[in-house]
Amino acid sequence: MSSDAATIPALGLGWKKYLFMAIGITLFVIVYYSPPWPAAIDPEGKAFALSPEGKGALAVFLLAATWWVFEVVPIGVTSLAIGVLQVLFFIRPAKDAFKDYMDPSVLFIFGSIVVGLVFTKTGLTRRIAYKMLGIVGERTSMIYLGCFVLTAALTHIMAHTAVAATIYPLLVAIYAMYGEGDKPTKFGKGLFIGMAYIAGAGSIVTLLGAARGAVALGFYNEVAGKTVGFFELSYYMAPIGWLMTFLLWGFFMVVMKPEKRTIPGLREKAKRLSKEMGHISKNEVTAAVIVGTAILVLGISAVMKSTVPEFTPPHKTAVLLTSTILFFVTGLLDINDLEEIPWNIILLFAGAMSIGFCLWQTGAAEWMAVNWLTMFKESTGFVFVMSIAFFVMMMTNFIMNVAAIAISLPVALVIAPYLGVSGEVILFASLVVAGMPFLLLVGAAPNAIAYDSKQFTTGEFFLWGIPASIILMVVTAFAVKVLWPLMGMPITTGG
Repeated sequence: MSSDAATIPALGLGWKKYLFMAIGITLFVIVYYSPPWPAAIDPEGKAFALSPEGKGALAVFLLAATWWVFEVVPIGVTSLAIGVLQVLFFIRPAKDAFKDYMDPSVLFIFGSIVVGLVFTKTGLTRRIAYKMLGIVGERTSMIYLGCFVLTAALTHIMAHTAVAATIYPLLVAIYAMYGEGDKPTKFGKGLFIGMAYIAGAGSIVTLLGAARGAVALGFYNEVAGKTVGFFELSYYMAPIGWLMTFLLWGFFMVVMKPEKRTIPGLREKAKRLSKEMGHISKNEVTAAVIVGTAILVLGISAVMKSTVPEFTPPHKTAVLLTSTILFFVTGLLDINDLEEIPWNIILLFAGAMSIGFCLWQTGAAEWMAVNWLTMFKESTGFVFVMSIAFFVMMMTNFIMNVAAIAISLPVALVIAPYLGVSGEVILFASLVVAGMPFLLLVGAAPNAIAYDSKQFTTGEFFLWGIPASIILMVVTAFAVKVLWPLMGMPITTGG
């Protein structure tokens, strides 16, 4: 993987780049220097004022979103601008604005990428790729499906960030056999964007797929006083996660239909290359043992935490970084391998964490949530639940999905009883959409990891994310209205 992944292939270096750069700056200036905005009022009459710092956070948010979507500068540079603007315009002090760049979540992404790097270097990636191609065959539609099913399945037992970092080099090895070199193709776009989307879809099924599930359940227990168990979550989420997996496969077969229906001779070539690799090497075994142990520790910790509330698990970042250290201790990686880390992608998420915490700490995110949700306080219960889902889906593209849930749930749970809506359906609908940010790279680590393939631009990712997000909302509506009631979930307070 290369650290210079962000270019401006779609816009070039001409006037369009400067136009969108100016648009971002103009939005910042208009919002930052505008007169004070009115406070948001919740259904109980509580006022949520938007402070000057909160308005400044929204200004930075709009500039960053514009620059990210249109790639006016490398995406990592836009992330640096987020911290700089917070400090220069006194939105947050430097200690707060920049410490988020080394948040544990950012270091977890770093550790996940290193896992992918060591899998590639040891040859494990190619070995898995050849075995998989020998099974799925030469039809590109089945290659899509095989990659997507494998991605979704892995997110049931390990964090979707780690899965994306592990699957990414596998997809690179598979794409190399497509016969088009590094040239962007529909097959390449579908393969990598699809992996990012599917990683999100699969990650909602268990608490092992992402931190958002465990944190949201704990938060819900604190706010509503109700407990949702490990297996209860999987019971309601599995049908949705797998339905989205197969719907997205169909989606990419339509909008990113591969140029080639088959890759003639692929199966035989994959078998031959697999045979040429010989027996599994010592380095491959060492890498697999280290990563497998880390996954096992994380999995057991997550299950124990959900079943034994008093248990304090080791932090997931510390566990994953232990594997990173062991890669160097055992000699699997050396100092030169650090140059292969895509720092542009890591900076992207560092900036995303900073703007997320900025919106949270200044009260801007809460102000937006109250304004949005109170618009639907007179609506039907179904419309209200869908309005929450839509808000969380949009916000999770810009800020931490846990934060998006945390700012919306308190307001939603206040309004819900008046509309006869149960807290469970609000929680689960929010968790579904929070796992699948299809619009921006900063929405989830797998999005940014896929971007390093150079198969698509941020603008393309955004545009294809619109119909994918519509599909997600339709599936969520189906779950709320039809599926979950049939499965026994209480949808109304009397249900």
